[in-house]
Amino acid sequence: MILDLEALRAAEVKQDPFPYFVVPFFLPRQYLQDAIKDYPHIDMAGVFPLDTIEGGPMFKKVVAEMQSREVRDLIARKFDMSLDNHGTMVTVRACCRATDGKIHADATFKKATLLLYLNDEDWPHQGGRLRVLRSPSDLEDYAGEVAPVGGLLFAFKCVEHAWHGHHSYEGVRRYVMMNFVEDESMLKRELARHRFTAGIKKLKRMLGIGKIARA
Repeated sequence: MILDLEALRAAEVKQDPFPYFVVPFFLPRQYLQDAIKDYPHIDMAGVFPLDTIEGGPMFKKVVAEMQSREVRDLIARKFDMSLDNHGTMVTVRACCRATDGKIHADATFKKATLLLYLNDEDWPHQGGRLRVLRSPSDLEDYAGEVAPVGGLLFAFKCVEHAWHGHHSYEGVRRYVMMNFVEDESMLKRELARHRFTAGIKKLKRMLGIGKIARA
């Protein structure tokens, strides 16, 4: 296992304003550049299900380890919840539009969300830094902020008030998102929706529409 389970085990769960924690270099830095090199080439915004893209060996290894029983058990323990019989929905993003990052809370049919960022170790931009918010209306009322630097894991429990968002940024901003979902029918529906929108994005890209200029 290359993911740092000891760091995950030791991470402190914060409760203000909702349960979340951060693990810097959950993917240790010695593997980061290989994971970036093997990341799927996507020059469009939006999220893409795993079966709609193709990554290299290190990317595949990272995703497989995220879905491991060891990670599942630790997340369940961190958030004091059972994730037995929960499916996982894995999607990837490579690019961010200037209009992305609006304040939102994940749907509560998702029980927990993991975001593993696979960017360079430095993030010199003011935009694109994820904020842990206390309300759905004020991006400046935040309890925490993380830059989407390479190897960092941000995880939170999907409660109704788990508001988060970031200031505008356009360009490369890679992450793997994994959601734990108990309702199998909802999981299938969400994956089908993402596959459909991914297909539309790819069609537009073939027509010269939707390329992110700095990707």
